[in-house]
Amino acid sequence: MARLFIFGLGYTASRIAGALEMRGWQVDATGSAGNIDFDDPDAVRAALDGCIHVLSSVPPARQSGADLVLERYADDIAGKRLGYLSSTGVYGDRQGAWVDEATPTIAQSGEGRRNARAEADLAWLGMDARVFRLPGIYGPGRSALDRVREGKARRIDLPDQVFSRIHVDDIVSGVVAALVQDAAPGAYNLGDDLPASGNAVTEHACRLLGLEPPPLETLEEANLSEMARGFYMENRRVANGKAKRVLGWRPQFPTYDEGLAALV
Repeated sequence: MARLFIFGLGYTASRIAGALEMRGWQVDATGSAGNIDFDDPDAVRAALDGCIHVLSSVPPARQSGADLVLERYADDIAGKRLGYLSSTGVYGDRQGAWVDEATPTIAQSGEGRRNARAEADLAWLGMDARVFRLPGIYGPGRSALDRVREGKARRIDLPDQVFSRIHVDDIVSGVVAALVQDAAPGAYNLGDDLPASGNAVTEHACRLLGLEPPPLETLEEANLSEMARGFYMENRRVANGKAKRVLGWRPQFPTYDEGLAALV
């Protein structure tokens, strides 16, 4: 029986676990929904014993920026077939240009502010992991539809701002394809085929729900958190060609149009 150990059984990783369990895999995991305590090294090492595949969805620690999985268990997972759920934020601001896996990350180029995620991304690549770089994730209970219904949707007046995004089910299919095929180590961008502004997605969600879109606001008027404001300061389009070529992956929801329609 194929086995996978997951560090951090959250929104996305729990769906990856479910998809693999349906294929007959045994999955152990840390996290609030997992069966292993991350802070119990004996339990973690016992679960890792004989386990070939390891996937981490644990982001760097907020305060220190350290990758806690590598900090505590790097020796225990060395030599296994590793996967890491990273972020396309590692590319930094590209002023709307396309990026692919050959584009230098902030950690490689030294551009912009220190980016702990980019440093973790590079560390996992250094351990021959398959690093899945993910843009904005949406899915059941976590989409523009939910933000509109809850009155939390915003439209920010940044005419040239473009983001990439991906439905959680398309992350699952990409990661599962890499695991089942034992794909080569390296970075893989998993994003949809249509980078678009956040405003376009919000407006489409409003049309689907028959509601008026929220008013346009400047960044100053929106009074966003530092994290959210940082999100709007980056502008890029993420290419997904490598995942299609190497993994044979195709997004079930190639644009936000199909993705939101399914969620309605």
